[in-house]
Amino acid sequence: MAYIPTIDQAWEILCRYNSEAFHLTHAKTVSGVMGIFAEKHDPERVDFWRVVGMLHDIDFELYPEEHCKKGVEIMRELDLDESIIHAMASHGFGICSDVEPEHIMEKILFAVDELTGLIGAAVMVRPSKSTKDLEVKSLMKKFKQPSFAAGCSREVIQKGADNLGVELR
Repeated sequence: MAYIPTIDQAWEILCRYNSEAFHLTHAKTVSGVMGIFAEKHDPERVDFWRVVGMLHDIDFELYPEEHCKKGVEIMRELDLDESIIHAMASHGFGICSDVEPEHIMEKILFAVDELTGLIGAAVMVRPSKSTKDLEVKSLMKKFKQPSFAAGCSREVIQKGADNLGVELR
């Protein structure tokens, strides 16, 4: 019977398929950000949103060329709830998946996945190495520099903002 793991179980599942520090840190970051958004949009399901954030890239380290597709297979083999599978697949919409984000949680996951990468890169070049003193103006300067964190797609970040009706400024 399909199930929704706890955040600790999600971490254990993630670690079966990922070992690189970057991927593990990214999963924790996205999970945390998803939890923050859940508090505003779906306070009864904060843990669920965090689990989705934790598992969204379950397949990326081992199967980067089959990202989101292999994730669906893995999650079904693990008998995870279809809502987690749909959310994971939809975060790659238009990139490596044809599963469209439908629910607000899925749209937020799509938006924050790439954006957290840009923010993380911006933090790494700051003397403080912290988000606490990172201003939006400074981040937007980095966003407008295609050579900075070149692996973070500005198009995907913009599309995520558009899907949420948020203006990047």
